Amino acid sequence: MTSASDIEQQLPATLAPRIRSVRFVNGVATLVADATGLGRTEAAGLQRELEQVVGGLPGVSEVRVALMADKVRRQVIVVGSGKGGVGKSTLTANLAVALARAGRKVGVVDADIYGPSQPMLLDAANEKPTAEGQQLIPVESPHGVKLLSMGQLVPPGKAIAWRGPMTGSALGQLMDAQWGDAEVLLVDLPPGTGDVQLTMLQKFKPAGAIVVSTPQDLALIDATRALDLFRQAEVPVVGIVENMAGYLCPHCGQPSDPFGAGGAEAAARALGEDFLGRIPLAMAIRIASDAGQPPAGGDRPEGEPFAAIAERLGEWLDRQ
Repeated sequence: MTSASDIEQQLPATLAPRIRSVRFVNGVATLVADATGLGRTEAAGLQRELEQVVGGLPGVSEVRVALMADKVRRQVIVVGSGKGGVGKSTLTANLAVALARAGRKVGVVDADIYGPSQPMLLDAANEKPTAEGQQLIPVESPHGVKLLSMGQLVPPGKAIAWRGPMTGSALGQLMDAQWGDAEVLLVDLPPGTGDVQLTMLQKFKPAGAIVVSTPQDLALIDATRALDLFRQAEVPVVGIVENMAGYLCPHCGQPSDPFGAGGAEAAARALGEDFLGRIPLAMAIRIASDAGQPPAGGDRPEGEPFAAIAERLGEWLDRQ
């Protein structure tokens, strides 16, 4: 005669880890299953599969499945800068890949509505997100990172000519998507301190912010404005990253500093913020990024600075 333990033993290995309890009384099998991290479609598929498998067992006349899910504790980290052209998007993509390699569940929101670049950086330019009802379902990039970007929703090269309220609505759709089991969302903000930044800070309450700057004085002035915005919004600043910090000539091997050196680190000290590290101006980083192969995804030297900064970010996340 079939019992509750018999039912558990008959479940395939793909389903058994999700089962929390089984009851079997008068031919009725009642199962409680964990649907944590599953979207609606996946959860419905889990329920159907359990009903089919258990309903086919001897003595089972009815199957009742109750799905439960723990709320994912998701931390939002925004990556911003006071001006464009400082490598903020490249840093975001590589931090996401490095965190994923370290075992974290990571998603990237490309909030640079007018100039999205994450689909190219994460090799997902040809992948289109789907939708379930009013919710978008992020694309799984080849690097183990979920991604949503306006660059996946509009034709390549098409200008997005929207006013402020429309960009806020678009940001809301990206943030409120079915992120499933993602523990960390890295948000690649547009440069400056405009509508998208204000919507993000006021509506979605990030856990922390990373500010990116190049070493020269002009970029540092703009980075200070970005820092001030985060402070006004009471968003903790994880730290400052100095990008394009030194150039190693591929021909003679001699280093040079076309944008100066150490400016972001000195600014971090002066402003009382942590300095997370520096990324060199390297041809290998540019080539890999253009090819959709973030250096942080491999074991070459150019990926090491990103991995080191991601480790510091991971430590910060664990302390919160």
